[in-house]
Amino acid sequence: MADRYLTVALSKRGVECTARLLFDKAPLTCAAVWEALPLAGDVYHAKYARNEIYALLPAFAAQEPPLENPTVTPIPGDLCYFTFTDVQLGTDSYGYESGAAHRGRATVVDLALFYERNNLLLNGDTGWVPGIVWGEVVEGLDVMAEACQDLWRTGAAGETLSFRRA
Repeated sequence: MADRYLTVALSKRGVECTARLLFDKAPLTCAAVWEALPLAGDVYHAKYARNEIYALLPAFAAQEPPLENPTVTPIPGDLCYFTFTDVQLGTDSYGYESGAAHRGRATVVDLALFYERNNLLLNGDTGWVPGIVWGEVVEGLDVMAEACQDLWRTGAAGETLSFRRA
């Protein structure tokens, strides 16, 4: 299979990077994401994992992928896929505005981009939170990392994280 690429963008900031899907390591996850593209949602910056931005989306796969190519220590440029239940994200400690995390959905998909080193997927409420590494940024990570740091410092309100075929 030929390599497939997608564009990851922060719309308001006008910044994007290019990522290669890792079909060889996470074929079921890559197929689910690829078929669902384009995808977009409000962006959040991680509280626990450190250097991560993500969007929470409704489930889009006919069947959620298994934990293929898992990690709890993502590296810069990793795209990760997480699945949560509405109950897992519904507590006030996460800081989502009313209903943002689940909006009545039983399954919430978290598509994340890790932009710098020293990430650890350990949550104080639930313990280890392994994610599926399904893509890697191959171009533009430096510019995206700078925008992510700005998002951390100035806020995410009004910003969208999007994923589309390149």
